[in-house]
Formats: sequence, C-alpha cells, structure tokens
Amino acid sequence: MPSAKPTAAARPSTAFAAWPTPTTDRPVTATIEVSGSYDGGLKRFRGSGALGGDGQDEDQDPLFELADGATLKNVVLGAPAADGVHCLGSCTLRNVWWEDVGEDAATFKGASAAATYRVLGGGARHADDKVFQHNGAGTVTITDFQVADFGKLYRSCGNCGTQYRRHVVISGVQVTGPGNAIAGINANYGDTATLSGVTITGDSGRDITVCDRFQGNDSGDEPSETGSGPDGTHCRYSTSDVSYS
Repeated sequence: MPSAKPTAAARPSTAFAAWPTPTTDRPVTATIEVSGSYDGGLKRFRGSGALGGDGQDEDQDPLFELADGATLKNVVLGAPAADGVHCLGSCTLRNVWWEDVGEDAATFKGASAAATYRVLGGGARHADDKVFQHNGAGTVTITDFQVADFGKLYRSCGNCGTQYRRHVVISGVQVTGPGNAIAGINANYGDTATLSGVTITGDSGRDITVCDRFQGNDSGDEPSETGSGPDGTHCRYSTSDVSYS
C-alpha cells in the first residue's frame, strides 16, 4: 500500500473534446497485445470472430491487452467491443474512446499496491454495467473523461477471489445520464474514492449516485451496499466537487 493518501487534482478548466469520427474500421479477431506504446491513429477497432461478442458474459477476451507499463492512445473501440482493454499492470489509456461498451470498457488487473492506471481524456457510451472494472491492486486515476448512458463509471471488484485495498481518483469528468453510480468501492477493504470537478447532466431527478460503499467479499457472493455519499474516509469529496447542469 502507498503510505500517502491519494488526493484529487484541482478541477481543470478543460473544454471537453468532441467525439472523434473514425475514417477507418479495423476488425480484430485476436487480442492485440501491447508493450511499450501503441498509437491507433483514431482508427475504429471492433471485435470480429471469436471477439465478436457484445454481451455481459464474464471472462470474455479483450480487444487489447496491455503489459505492465504500456500505453494505449488514440483508439476508438467500436461495437462489438468484447471485454475492451485489459491492463496486466500499470498502464496509461490516453484519448481512448468506447462507442458501445461491451462487458467492460477496461479492466485493471495488476497485483502490486504500487500499480497506477491512468485514464486521460477520451470517453465511453452505452455501458450496460461497468465502464472501468478494478480487479487488481493499486490506484486508478480518471481525468478529463466523458461518460454517458452507463451503469457504473468505476467499480472496485466486490467479489473477486483475491481482494485488495484499492483507490480511485476522479477529476474533471463529465457525466451524462442515464446512469447508476460514478464510483463503487469496498469500505471493508479500505478502498477510497476521491472526486473533484464532476459535472452531471441529464439527471434532473439526481438518480446517479456519486459514491457507493459496499461490503466486499472473496466468496463470489453479491456484495451488499452499506452506504453512499461523502464520509471523509472512503468517499472523499464535498458537495462543491459535484455540479449539475
């Protein structure tokens, strides 16, 4: 575990980028393995053949698998997207866009408490359940990201066979409903979610929760929700960190 508690970055004054319009389609029939840096040139990558699924079945293969320390940038994932992107350790996803999320947009799987997963820019739409799934250890940072029509933007795995203390820092994110929750964490494992500069639109009833706390387990059972909202310990934000428009 890092000794310092993660803190949210100051709210950025970023004008969000327009969604890209890819001019080239690339079918992906086998997972693309990335070490180092991979620049997709804003082509659209979509699953085909064995990667042609777009449902919520567990254990689907990803379109991209990133080795520890790898960077994926300027990529558009089209439909079907299978299980999106897997990070086996620390990784950076820069300007990556998911047009129609499959099982998950990205799954973070590194086993080290020092692992850092950075999502910088980009966006995701149409996620039936989770956008970012955190199964491993370490800290996820999501900055200048857009999400619309989704279940959960971030979820610390509630019932993985191996559990860790996990952290997420969410800063400068534009959230468009409908949606369920921005962050879901396991309080009993010491998870934290630190949020700032979150703007929510299309949610006049304020149905999207900002931070939900769960009682996680390693038995595979459905985790129980124990609370939501800022508590200063696990869900770290104030009402001024979230605005509605």
